[in-house]
Amino acid sequence: MLVLDVTVTGGQLGAFTGAILVGIIALVFVMRSIYSGRSSSGLAEQYESKPGSSPLEGRNKYPGADVFKLSGTFFNLGLVVAVGLTVLAFGWTQFEKSIDVSQYMDTLEEDIEIEPPRTAEPPPPPPPPPPPVIQEVPEEELIDEEEPEFVDQSLDEETEVERPDPVVEAPPPPPPPPPPPPEPEVEEIFKVVEQMPRFPGCENESGGDAAKKQCADKKMLEFIYKNIKYPAIARENGVEGTCVIQFVVEKDGTVTDAKVVRDIGAQCGGEALRVVNLMNSKGIKWTPGKQRGRSVRVQFNLPVRFKLE
Repeated sequence: MLVLDVTVTGGQLGAFTGAILVGIIALVFVMRSIYSGRSSSGLAEQYESKPGSSPLEGRNKYPGADVFKLSGTFFNLGLVVAVGLTVLAFGWTQFEKSIDVSQYMDTLEEDIEIEPPRTAEPPPPPPPPPPPVIQEVPEEELIDEEEPEFVDQSLDEETEVERPDPVVEAPPPPPPPPPPPPEPEVEEIFKVVEQMPRFPGCENESGGDAAKKQCADKKMLEFIYKNIKYPAIARENGVEGTCVIQFVVEKDGTVTDAKVVRDIGAQCGGEALRVVNLMNSKGIKWTPGKQRGRSVRVQFNLPVRFKLE
């Protein structure tokens, strides 16, 4: 069994297709000029001067100008061209762009200093109050104490006593409102765990967790720098530097709460954030971090370097 192993790039396929189209157009013009010359050379006079022939033989189509006699040749030519294009189309290979991320591997090991958020300066303290002013108070005149007046409150048989009104007890107070429901507990977000989260694609890598982490870091950087686009405003103004994107790798491997914690400006931080959020859009799930054998939420700081070449 004959197996054709043809590898064709997109440029080669486009060049071959263009050459075929140019050849077909050139062949059409050449054949048209040939048959136009034959039709203007007086085919009717040739048939009239031919002994034993009648001009009625060429009233529909003169044999010298009959293009249909080459239909078989053109059909075979078209069949060969169609088969050739089909073989080339099946052999069209798209090569992925290789990205060298070795120069960015050291950025993951650096200690990332995150700038604290800027807050408004507190207002200045109010000025101290003025000292109290001591004023002299005149002595108060002594008031003669009046002797108390004693009233006879003894009772006898003829004294009328009024019955006091009954005391009406007030209604009991309403019961206090029920306490508010407890707030839902938010699971702790770890910054350092026994097994840090890893970018997918290196689960079958041999050599232990260190080798898997190195492989995962390489694949993550390849994904970042393959999809990132240098902002035009940053390129025009020569802006270079490192942005830091902070996000949380959930227990199911998804990326949440992505935000820019260090930005160099010129839309670089927004572009780095877009590429990080692209992981969820493409369904990429990390291998979650683990602490004491169980999956936990882990905060991850990703430096993204912008460098003009």
